[in-house]
Amino acid sequence: MNAEFQSFPEIVRELAERPPGPALIELARDRSRREFSFAEVMDTAAAYAGVFTARGVAPGDVVLSLIGNRPEWVFTMMACWRMGAVVLPCNEMLRAKDLRLRVEAAAPRLVVCDERNRAELESCGWSGETILVPDPSLASHAPVPAVAVAPVDPALMIFTSGTTGEAKPVVHTHGCLPGQRLQAENWFDARPGEVAWCTAASGWSKSARNVFLTPWLCGATAVLHDVRFDPAERMDTIARENVNVLCMAPTEYRVIARRLALSPIESLRHCVSAGEALNAEIFDNWRGGLGVDIHDGYGQTETGAITAVRPDDPVKPGSMGRPMPGVDVRIVDGELWVDPATVPTFFAGYGRPDALSPPALHTDHDGRRWWRTGDLVTQDEDDYLWFDSRNDDIILSAGYRIGPFEVESALISHESVAEAAAVAAPDAERGAVVRAVIVLKDGYSPGDELARALQDHVKAVTAPYKYPRIVEFADSLPKTASGKVRRAELRTNGPD
Repeated sequence: MNAEFQSFPEIVRELAERPPGPALIELARDRSRREFSFAEVMDTAAAYAGVFTARGVAPGDVVLSLIGNRPEWVFTMMACWRMGAVVLPCNEMLRAKDLRLRVEAAAPRLVVCDERNRAELESCGWSGETILVPDPSLASHAPVPAVAVAPVDPALMIFTSGTTGEAKPVVHTHGCLPGQRLQAENWFDARPGEVAWCTAASGWSKSARNVFLTPWLCGATAVLHDVRFDPAERMDTIARENVNVLCMAPTEYRVIARRLALSPIESLRHCVSAGEALNAEIFDNWRGGLGVDIHDGYGQTETGAITAVRPDDPVKPGSMGRPMPGVDVRIVDGELWVDPATVPTFFAGYGRPDALSPPALHTDHDGRRWWRTGDLVTQDEDDYLWFDSRNDDIILSAGYRIGPFEVESALISHESVAEAAAVAAPDAERGAVVRAVIVLKDGYSPGDELARALQDHVKAVTAPYKYPRIVEFADSLPKTASGKVRRAELRTNGPD
C-alpha cells in the first residue's frame, strides 16, 4: 500500500480529534433538526459496519442504499468504506425498473432501504438481505475493527445518469475519496468551521462527492436537507443555518433567480454549480441580487472534477472555468480529452467490482492515452473552457453545427418560457432542423402566434440559423432522476 495514502475514514477520525463542531446538520421532513459531531459519525458508522458484517457483508461486497438525504445514508456510506465494502447509493426517485437494472448489474449482498422506499424496492423483485431505516438500534451494535484498504480497492459504485442511453455502473476506488481534495481546494472552497450545503439528492455522483465528502475534507460542517425543493424555503434555510458555501444544480439556480427577488444573505460567501451548463443571465441575476458569484465546474461520473472557475478566478458567465491544477486536457476536433493519469478521481471501470471492464482510452500517435469525454467545448485566450454540447447532441443542419444549449439559452430568455429542450428533427432538404420543445410559464398559452414569436426571439438573440424551425409545447420535459433532460427520449418519442 502507498505509505502516503490515507483512507477517508482515517481522515474523518482526525477531524473527530479537532476542536468540537458539528459534522452534520440534519434538517428532516418533519422539520426537526439534529446535529452530529465527527466522533458521533465515526462511532455510528462503526456500529453500522458491525451490523453489515453480522448480515454477511465482506470486503469487496456491494451494499446498495436507497435512502434520502438523512444521516442513515451517510452512516451507510461510511460503514462500507470502513469495512472495505463497495457502496452503491441510489436515488429515491428511481422506480422499480431502474432499481432492477441496478440490482442485476451490481448483485448487492445487502440493501439498506428507507422505510418509505420499501414498496418500490420490493416491486423490483429484490428478495435478498434488507435493513430498513430509520432504526435507532443499529447505532448500538458492537462495532468491528476497520479493514485496511489500498488506493486501488473498489469503494463506490455510481450509475451514469442515462441522459443519452441506458445507465451504466461506474466504479471508483478508495484512492478517489481523498483525491477529492483537488476540487475541494480549487473549486468548492469550504473552510474549517464553515457550513457547506450541497443540495444534490443522495444517489448521484454529485451527492456522493459533495454532500459530505468534500465539506469534511475541508473541515467544514455538511447540511443534510430532506425536504423537497421550494425556492423560498431554500433561501430561508441558507440564511437560518448561516450557510457559507452553497452548491446547487443549474436548474435550482435558474428557478430561484426567476421566481424570487434576491437579496444579500450575510453568511453566504461562495457559490458553486455543476452538472450542466448554466446560462449567463443567471450568473448576472445571482450576482446582482446576492452579491455572490457562481463558480461553475465540470466533470463526469467517470472522472470527477476536471475544470472549474477557481475561488480567486474572475467569473466569466457561462464558462466552466479552466482545467484543475495538474489536470492535462486537450481539445481535438472540438471534443474535450483528458489524461486520466492526471485526474485523482478517475474511475476504475464499468460493471461489478469483481468483473470490471476497464475504461476505453484513446491512444494518440505519441503513445499517450486519453479519455474522450464526448463533450464539445471551446477555449478562449485565458484558457477558460466553454461547453457547447454533447457530441451526440449536436444538430447538423444545412452544414451548420448547432449546439442545443445555445438554442435553449435563447429560448429561456423569453418571458414566456419556463423550460426548453432543443433536438434534431429530420428534414429532407437540410438533413436536420432544430426542433424545440417548450414548457411555458403560468399565464401563457401555446399557439402558432407564440411559436412564431419564440422563433423571432431566437433569431434576435443568437445566430439566425440556430432558430427552431419546429416549435412544440409540452407540460413537462422527460428527465433523468438527477434532473437532466433526456434529449435522446425527445428525439425518439417526442414530448410528454
